[in-house]
Amino acid sequence: MAIERDQVEKALDKTRSVLRGDGGDVELVDVTDEGMVIVRLKGACGGCPMATMTLKSLIERVLKKELPDIKGVQQVQ
Repeated sequence: MAIERDQVEKALDKTRSVLRGDGGDVELVDVTDEGMVIVRLKGACGGCPMATMTLKSLIERVLKKELPDIKGVQQVQ
């Protein structure tokens, strides 16, 4: 079952208020046929030393809860 980009965007919206509160944001780059979501952290989140933790403990956790078919989240620069 293919994961729709608009479904991922809606799920990402649930993380954006937290990210924007710290001066950052997240951009959806791609959703692969294998269920991987590729994102780019922007603003303060892009260069933050805690970006990996944010990616896994916030973004990936929310996306997997909302869309169980997601296998994982990867960050690109």
